[in-house]
Formats: sequence, structure tokens, C-alpha cells
Amino acid sequence: MESKERDRMSKCVVIGGGAAGMMAAYQAAERGHQVLLLEKNEKLGKKVYITGKGRCNLTNVCDRPDFFQNVVTNPRFLYSAVYGFGPQDMIELLEKSGCPVKVERGMRAFPVSDHASDVIFAMQRAMKSVGVEICLNTKVRQILILDQAVKGVELTGGAQILADSVIVCTGGLSYPSTGSTGDGYRFAREAGLSVTDRRPALVPFICRENWCKDLMGLSLKNVRITLSAGSKEIFQDFGEMLFTHFGVSGPLILSASSSYQHRKLNGATLLIDLKPALSMEQLDKRLLREFDENKNRQFKNALDHLFPARLIPVMVGLSGISPEKKIHEISREERLRFASLMKALPLTVTGTGDFNEAIITQGGVDVKEINPSTMESKKVKGLYFAGEVLDVDAFTGGFNLQIAWSTGCLAGRNIVAGV
Repeated sequence: MESKERDRMSKCVVIGGGAAGMMAAYQAAERGHQVLLLEKNEKLGKKVYITGKGRCNLTNVCDRPDFFQNVVTNPRFLYSAVYGFGPQDMIELLEKSGCPVKVERGMRAFPVSDHASDVIFAMQRAMKSVGVEICLNTKVRQILILDQAVKGVELTGGAQILADSVIVCTGGLSYPSTGSTGDGYRFAREAGLSVTDRRPALVPFICRENWCKDLMGLSLKNVRITLSAGSKEIFQDFGEMLFTHFGVSGPLILSASSSYQHRKLNGATLLIDLKPALSMEQLDKRLLREFDENKNRQFKNALDHLFPARLIPVMVGLSGISPEKKIHEISREERLRFASLMKALPLTVTGTGDFNEAIITQGGVDVKEINPSTMESKKVKGLYFAGEVLDVDAFTGGFNLQIAWSTGCLAGRNIVAGV
């Protein structure tokens, strides 16, 4: 009786063992389907291991409206997915599976251990508890489709696996060393679906100014950046950034890059407010106080309390004030110009890093051809897509991983039972 019952179960193949794939496999198996998870790497969750600098910023527990404000591309498409399985649901699943979770600044959630591997192990335990079969080092060559319905998959060696449904969770193009090489886009095209242009997102900026390399490795905290194209403001936020040998990076910059890429810009102006807590009037008073205390010192030697040491020569050079000029000789106009520079340190953005540096991919399988309530293709019965392979993306802070969990969950929950 048990064997006959199992024969009637729907057979589902999940391609890709990242965040979306593990979640889809777990949810489908929990609902009684026979699930086979195929991962071409030697282990699951290879990209999850490196998120949050190895700590895994697994979700963000902000209110739902705030969550969607942080989605850059196609937020409405995600309503059913995120409302159906949200950040708190993810935390409960992990904790039930032996991975305690903590919430830090910005409502970002991490495993208490600060080890991304614990998130992977928890998902592995969850999948094992519902009978998911996992095959590592297994690459899919193509999805088998007949009469606009899924029939299974063919592996690179030629072996075929018959299935009633296939969930594609192959990721995008970011961090190709983790296995994200665009397989899912090819599967989508071969199935007759459209794929939008793909661009690296959550990626550093390349800047024209040579002085950035002089500050390489310097991190600035509690600054505000404004990104503009012409007279139009594209992005503004407060937080932390980092100078690199070719430009700028860090959490603020990565999020700004998503807005930059979303608008397909070829250049922009980035203004850094080094003292965002002070108005121009307050900053001028602060400068007057500093200058009064150092009135007989040279300009280049009187800025220790205003900037990190490595930033001082750059600010002096950009100020137009002679480094050797005595503080008491600086005019009011020079002082005000210097204050303006502190409130709007300019950089010229000429481009971004490539997919090797990108945290996520912007663009992907066109969501107009995916049912937002099920993640099933509108063109091929039994073919589902979830995670980064879709044309959805968000800012940093745990939002992109939650999108993977949520869309993977929705796909897994909506697998149609076999006949």
C-alpha cells in the first residue's frame, strides 16, 4: 500500500542548492512530494556561505511596507511571496531547525553564532526531516519539455530524470566562482521565456578621481551620500562606505549601485556629506571653534579633530587653501568654501565593478511570464523559477536572501500533485 501511495506522489526536481533551492525543496517535500535536489557544486549553499562577510545576513525584519521600499526591481511581483512567507517565518524555521537567530542594527538578522554555515546546516536538517534527496556534483544539461509541459531533466552525462515539475533556482551571474554562471537563463530561453538584460548590482563604483586610491582601505562611518544624474537625485542614504584603489565601496555604495544600474546610467555625481549631523551654520560654528583653538598653526596641521588622518591631505588639496597658510589668515569665504566641501565632497562615477565583484544580478527571467502567486511559468506547465534567476533585486540588508527564501517557498508550496 505504501509503495502504491508513493507511486502516486508528484516527482519534483529542484535545480540549484542555494537559498531558493533549499527552501523550495523543503516546502515541496513537506507537502508530500518526492523531491530530488540537484546541485552542480560539491556542497549546498556555496553563495550563502559568503553572504554578510561569512556571517550571513539571512533576512531583514522591518515592517512589510519598508521591506518593499528596499526592493529595487519589480516589488509588486513579490507581494504574494513575501506576505506568504516573510522574515519572521524564516527565523522560526531556522530556530526550529537548530539555528538561533539575532537581530542587529538596521533590523538585519544573523545566526547567533555569526557563522553562515549554521544557516546551511539548519536548512539541511530541515530537508532531511522531510525526505529530500540531494545529489551534489550533478549538472543539468537541459529541461525536458513536451507539449508545453515539463517531463523531467537531462544531466550532462546524458542520463534523464523524469519528473512532473522542475523548479529552477540556479542563481544569477554574480560571484561566478560559486557556480552562478547563468544556466537558469538558458533554461528559460529554451522553454520560450524572455530574459531581461542583466547587470551586476550591489557592486562597487569606479570613480574618475585619482585621490581615491590614496585612501584605499579607509572606512567612513556615519556619512550621507547623494547620487545624482544631471539635476536628478537618484539615491540618498546614511551609513558606512569604503575607499578602494579604483573608487568607493561599502554598504552605502552597494545599495546606491543598484539604483544606478536600474536606471542604466553611464555616469553620475556622488556627493559625500562628512558631517551629516550638522547644518552648514552649525558646521561653520564648529570650524570657527577649531580655528580659534589652532589660530597660529598651519592649515594642514589644524584638522586632526575633523577627519581621519589619511583624509586630511585630500581635503586640504581639494580646499584650494594653501597647506602652509596660518589658520588666522584664512578668510571667511575660504572657511565657508571648506565647510561646503565637507558637506558635499564630490566624486565622479564612471562605472561599476563587474559580475566578479557583484553581490547580486539585476535582471533575469521576465516576471511578466511568471505567475506571482505560484512562481510557475505561464508558458510551460510544471516549470517554476525562484530566487536570483528572476528579474527581482533589492538593496543590501538581508532583503535579497529573503526574496530567495520567499520565492523558493512559494514555488515549493505550489507544486501540483502528480496524476
